Amino acid sequence: MHRKYTLLIATLIIFGLSMRLLPHPANFTPIGALALFGSLYLPRRWALIVPLGALLLSDAIIGFYSSKIMISVYLSFALVGFIGLWVREHKSFTTVFGGTVLGSIFFFLITNTAVWAFGTMYTLDFSGLMQSYYMALPFFRNSLLGDLFYTAVLVGVVEMVMWRRRLRVAHAEIIRVLYNTKKVL
Repeated sequence: MHRKYTLLIATLIIFGLSMRLLPHPANFTPIGALALFGSLYLPRRWALIVPLGALLLSDAIIGFYSSKIMISVYLSFALVGFIGLWVREHKSFTTVFGGTVLGSIFFFLITNTAVWAFGTMYTLDFSGLMQSYYMALPFFRNSLLGDLFYTAVLVGVVEMVMWRRRLRVAHAEIIRVLYNTKKVL
């Protein structure tokens, strides 16, 4: 793996780990954004290492919980990464935004279904499932806002750098053409 990716991956994992350990509103973390970001900009084989690595390291510090529910959390973030791979092939503001929202919705549905199915807080019927979703709405709001915020920051920074780089190349090309035109005249 190229050195620049090693440093970037390590930085992103430390960032995700730190943001989960520092005080924050419940579920307002960058893990979902890191899953999407990794799929958009990192080599495919490393895309899921960032969010799942940050999640695993922070869970090791915070504490592990029900294995079945943990699996649903990890699988949900992996699914966000797969959404990101599709977005990568069709990247636009709309697909990045839509992928972020879709990832948040899938995370909400999958993890709260797991809490309902494997936890002890809700009755194991349709009413219990709906109550699980209802009680989790504040967490969904925070998760969605966190995913949108961190995706905007991460993707925004990279796209701004790439835009500036393209602008410099275009300016250099214009200067080259003007210089060659001046030599001909």
